[in-house]
Amino acid sequence: MSKLIKDVLLKYFDSKILQRLEDAAELSKPKDKLAFTTDSYVVDPIFFPGGDIGKLAICGTINDLAMKGAIPKYLSFALIIEEGLAFSDLEKILKSAAHAARTAGVSVVCGDTKVVEKGKADKIFITTSGVGVIKRDLGKEKIRAGDRVMISGTIGDHGIAIMNERLKLGLEFNVKSDVAALHSLARKILEAGSGVHFMRDPTRGGVVSVLNEAVDGTGFGIMIDECALPIKKQVRGASEILGLDPLYIANEGKLIAIVDRKDATSILKKTKSHPFGRNAAIIGEVFREPKGVWLRTKIGGTHPLLQLEAEGLPRIC
Repeated sequence: MSKLIKDVLLKYFDSKILQRLEDAAELSKPKDKLAFTTDSYVVDPIFFPGGDIGKLAICGTINDLAMKGAIPKYLSFALIIEEGLAFSDLEKILKSAAHAARTAGVSVVCGDTKVVEKGKADKIFITTSGVGVIKRDLGKEKIRAGDRVMISGTIGDHGIAIMNERLKLGLEFNVKSDVAALHSLARKILEAGSGVHFMRDPTRGGVVSVLNEAVDGTGFGIMIDECALPIKKQVRGASEILGLDPLYIANEGKLIAIVDRKDATSILKKTKSHPFGRNAAIIGEVFREPKGVWLRTKIGGTHPLLQLEAEGLPRIC
């Protein structure tokens, strides 16, 4: 284990704090409030079009901090490895994770590695935690009637890419996972003005789950315009084949922002100027009535978009 950590893991993560190999990382205390998050990643397959479990783990934790209005600073990175995983695969995952962290300017400062017997896991699982410095208070308590709902890009790319790869569907289309670290996009959006009230990345459960969580307990409802939804033709077609709704499919490189009506146009413009926000769109509005989340269809009707009661697709992240 010592040889694995020193010869393999530390080769990719070059934080001076991590190199000390102590039981805890010593961090400087900022003046601002801290955000702290943790998550585990069990995605199957571990390599998929557009990314892998290593990049996903780093970006997913960065995004959870960024959606809280925080600047990500430090991450932990813990591995549970099944006996028999090829060293080439492990190094590929570590290289990808390290590149994602380095590109984001975030330090991996502590971690852990365990190896379990063959058949006791599925290749590799990763658990990450993250610490960030909060620069803006965001939350659903700030949502108001008249606010606009914006998404930063196309919907459902990650889930469809994973399903096509995992289930060997053989669908021939150029849809890749959208996995990306969104901290720089989030910062750009927040710099556009004080009108940002709420941000969340629509991962498991997709857009509908995030919006239901956003208005739950607030007394407000959200109406989504079907004509405004940015969905790739390939994703829509694959969803129809599989009998799925793209609004419930996971994304790993998109964010939803609920913003003040008067600032919506300027925030959308700022979002579109970022590489990860080129396909951003205003997709809905917050209302006092009806409560819940609703879809206004292309033919003018409406129907409710209910929260999922079960996992739509397991091991998506």
